[in-house]
Amino acid sequence: MPKPTSFTAWLQTHADQRNAIGDLARDVSTDPDWPSHKGRQGQLDYLEECGAIDAAIETLERAWAQYEAYRAAQGDG
Repeated sequence: MPKPTSFTAWLQTHADQRNAIGDLARDVSTDPDWPSHKGRQGQLDYLEECGAIDAAIETLERAWAQYEAYRAAQGDG
């Protein structure tokens, strides 16, 4: 499997997990309006505009932290 290069692609690799990040990944995969190329702040803004609960916003923040750690480990960060 090729290494995911974007946050959204990375997130999709977690869709089979039975945890909050997996839930977020499944939600994102079915949302045609998900701002894939808007970066962290654009995605946070999108969730807030959609009226997402605090737990969803916290999950996105946690997922971004894990993604940044993944990129750093890959030598991309």
